[in-house]
Amino acid sequence: MFNTRIPLSSLLIISISSCVGLVAFTWPLYIPASDNVLSASSAKVLSLVLASAAIAAVFIAINQQLFDSKVVALLGILVALDGALRLVGAGAAGIEPMWFLLILASYIFGATFGFAMGALSIATSALLTGAIGPWLPFQMFAAAWIGIGAGLIGNARILQKYRRLELSLLMFFGVIAAEFFGIMMDLQLWPWLLSRDTQLSYVAGASVVDNLHRFIVFHLATSMSWNLPRAVVTALLILFAGRAILGSLRRAQRKITLPAMAPAEL
Repeated sequence: MFNTRIPLSSLLIISISSCVGLVAFTWPLYIPASDNVLSASSAKVLSLVLASAAIAAVFIAINQQLFDSKVVALLGILVALDGALRLVGAGAAGIEPMWFLLILASYIFGATFGFAMGALSIATSALLTGAIGPWLPFQMFAAAWIGIGAGLIGNARILQKYRRLELSLLMFFGVIAAEFFGIMMDLQLWPWLLSRDTQLSYVAGASVVDNLHRFIVFHLATSMSWNLPRAVVTALLILFAGRAILGSLRRAQRKITLPAMAPAEL
């Protein structure tokens, strides 16, 4: 099973890899103007390499904790279900039911479990549909971070006293997570999609504020028709199915005695 405490080496790998992943996402906001330092084309390739290496390093760290066959089986079942759920609607207009299951499972089983489930669910759905490309490591990271966030919420002490609040909080988190995923995907797609000569393109060497403004306009103009349906579907599924699924997941947790990861243990 998962260890109740993560080795310091694993904690460092997860933290450093997440920082590297964040850099791989956000480089268009602050890339230097001089091509002698880092050209836009080479930065695209470098960001892909960094994201892939970072996600691999995290899984090496997580692998140190997956010793119990019951936990591996549980993770495999949930990943398969979540990957299949993503196929429902095929992402049309942002309708992706996978997020509600990822959030609920991560909320119960903890942040480390959520990281693994989020990344593996995206990879599974990509294999099923053949949607494998340079965007895949970024999708895996964004989903994994959503899993971490839900896992940390699950360890909030206030929810242990006010259990009635958990569905409302999870619905709110689902809306935020849907928008977060959309923002992160747009951010990694932005430099690949637009040329340098449009009003919405990033400008190498421009200030972070200027590039951030350009990106926000690009995001609002192109993605809200996807992000809003994703947020609504996620929140409604948590509202109507959340209580029953949380009960089932808690029973599974008790059977395999899987402790939820505390924030300090991520």
